[in-house]
Amino acid sequence: MIRLVLITLAVIARLSAGDVEEEEGVLVLTNSNFEGVIADNEFVLVEFYAPWCGHCKALAPEYSKAAKKLSEDGSKIKLGKVDATVESQLAEKYQVRGYPTLKFFKNGNALEYSGGRQSSDIINWLIKKTGPPATDLNDKDAASAFREKQDVVVIGFFKDLESDGAKEFLKVASALDDIPFGITSDSEVFADNKVESDGVVLFKKFDEGRNDFKGDLKEDEIRSFIAGNRLPLVIEFTQEVTQKIFGGEIKNHILLFLKKEGNDDVIQGFGNAAKDFKGKILFIYLDTANEDNGRIMEFFGLKESEVPAVRLITLAEDMTKYRPTSEGVDSETIRQFAQDFLDGKLKAHLMSEEIPEDWDAKPVKILVGKNFKEVALNKDKAVFVEFYAPWCGHCKQLAPIWDELAEAYKDNDKIVIAKMDSTANEVEEVKVQSFPTLKYFPANSDKVIDYNGERTLAGFKKFLDSDGQEGAAAGGEPEEEEDDEEEEGEDDEKPRDEL
Repeated sequence: MIRLVLITLAVIARLSAGDVEEEEGVLVLTNSNFEGVIADNEFVLVEFYAPWCGHCKALAPEYSKAAKKLSEDGSKIKLGKVDATVESQLAEKYQVRGYPTLKFFKNGNALEYSGGRQSSDIINWLIKKTGPPATDLNDKDAASAFREKQDVVVIGFFKDLESDGAKEFLKVASALDDIPFGITSDSEVFADNKVESDGVVLFKKFDEGRNDFKGDLKEDEIRSFIAGNRLPLVIEFTQEVTQKIFGGEIKNHILLFLKKEGNDDVIQGFGNAAKDFKGKILFIYLDTANEDNGRIMEFFGLKESEVPAVRLITLAEDMTKYRPTSEGVDSETIRQFAQDFLDGKLKAHLMSEEIPEDWDAKPVKILVGKNFKEVALNKDKAVFVEFYAPWCGHCKQLAPIWDELAEAYKDNDKIVIAKMDSTANEVEEVKVQSFPTLKYFPANSDKVIDYNGERTLAGFKKFLDSDGQEGAAAGGEPEEEEDDEEEEGEDDEKPRDEL
């Protein structure tokens, strides 16, 4: 009996002392212990997740790996997780709108996490947020250990750490969260790394192994040097590297679609072509045997029967796609494709299906790229168009209402209700960023009015009867749909983050 009492008291003592359950090195946070953990620890990274979320499941092993590594290194940084479907009060308090959402708490203040989703990316981001921008390397052993730390590291060699060049280097180190930066003035470290004068060296465990900076020690030039050398010449597209691909400074990407197995020679040739465009175009290949890449093939309008194939995309505000003028995926064809793009010789590639014979047989008219201008830009009529994706959950919910709307106006020869599958059709006049996108083309006008009102029959009628005045988006800009990932594949966002 006494023993039972002692055990009970011990349990109570542990609970009152703030013991928190751990799973794979990650603190399990709840409504009852959250504030205590944040208050007791200077640095805490918190993942708000949902058990059914595919992205959360993919992140889990990397998140755990990062937590364990930080613990082994004696770091004060803690990693925690919150099941937002259970701890709804916390999710609401911290405005969790999608999964996973990661927030970094520094002395109790919450910051948005903006790093990658591999363990090394998580660790590098946290180290940058909690320590100096660059690690001091005081001897050659420290420098050697630092070089082995990650696949890519950058070291600044400056005989005077207060020099202008060193200050410019540290600006870059402060700005880039996902690469370890080191700095040294030690003569032995200079000699051991075959560096004779002030400069910057990027060390990497792939391709040529190291790159030595040759320009002026200015922030923008150092950044460009790192951007051009930090990634392999050829990258396989996977969910794990999306942050590195899309978060980088190279916004021109050429993509090779092929079945990876049995095509080593094609990938090698792709790499040979890549050498001529280093720092200008990122070369990426996608394994079409991987079902996860199906949406990306759809985005480029590619069918299985058409691969292997290459496409190019620019990730500016409006994404623009290009296709080669010659068939084939040999090195020379790819090299010419890339050079023609840089020389401005290519026109944007806009997808279009063939015009259906019965495109105007029903109240909702079917638009494709080839008949869009003829119908939507016909100034004799007002045209209301839904730009949709077949897989979009919100588009499916809208479909019966859109049909009702068309039925209501089918006898009105001045108003057309139409829809266009934007996963298979593209037009110069409209850049679709999310689904569904609703746009109104008034009669006798060059205006394009974005609809941002209620998606109800009454709301649509009010909008049309006011000639686009009621329910228009403020400033003429569409609001993007929120992606809560409630069902994988049912999000409204066009796959901008997945090419």
